Amino acid sequence: MRTYDSPTATYLAARAGTVIRILIWAEAKNRSTGLTEALGLWTGAEDRAFTIEGGSRTYVGAGTVMQVPPITYGTGLAVRMQRLTLSPLAPAVGDLIRTYDCRFAPLQIHRALFSTDDGALVAEPHRLFKGFIDECEVVVPEAGGEARCEVTVASSARLLTRTLALKKSDETQKLRSGDRFRRYSEVSGSVDVYWGERRPGSAPAPRPKPNVPTGFGRGSDR
Repeated sequence: MRTYDSPTATYLAARAGTVIRILIWAEAKNRSTGLTEALGLWTGAEDRAFTIEGGSRTYVGAGTVMQVPPITYGTGLAVRMQRLTLSPLAPAVGDLIRTYDCRFAPLQIHRALFSTDDGALVAEPHRLFKGFIDECEVVVPEAGGEARCEVTVASSARLLTRTLALKKSDETQKLRSGDRFRRYSEVSGSVDVYWGERRPGSAPAPRPKPNVPTGFGRGSDR
């Protein structure tokens, strides 16, 4: 069961109407510099700073160009997929597509509640979703249609699907104080090793002669 802070709980319990805005925060790699940079979008009309998790974040106003369907929840470790619809004509969305490599970029979705009386922010936006961008596809419509950007995101359970790194290079291992444990890893598995058995095609090893003391063998005079 989700728990809310006191102002949010009071606001929802009043049932006097709600004003909801959705905030999206992504941290993607800049294609030009290779550095990870943050980009925030929200369904408001103007750019605005929000305090989230003790830090200030600036979100670019995307207005109605961003559509976020209801987020589904459930118990278990299954990877849950969500789809966001953005307008590629918005400058901020264009940056997300062209400037940044958003594949597997961490992403968070928050919900901000505003007062119906004066439009003031009720409390710090609470998180609805945390995961990664799985796919970002620009859909080109037919003549007269409207282009859109479909962003598919995966929940944090995706981390549980990562496989173990079964192979590591010798160069990487040498960074650990010159460790050469993987010196022959490239040929591992391609060279036959025989332990306690004769190699096929090789001549049998000569049998050792018995060690018989002199004077006690066959043909002795005694």
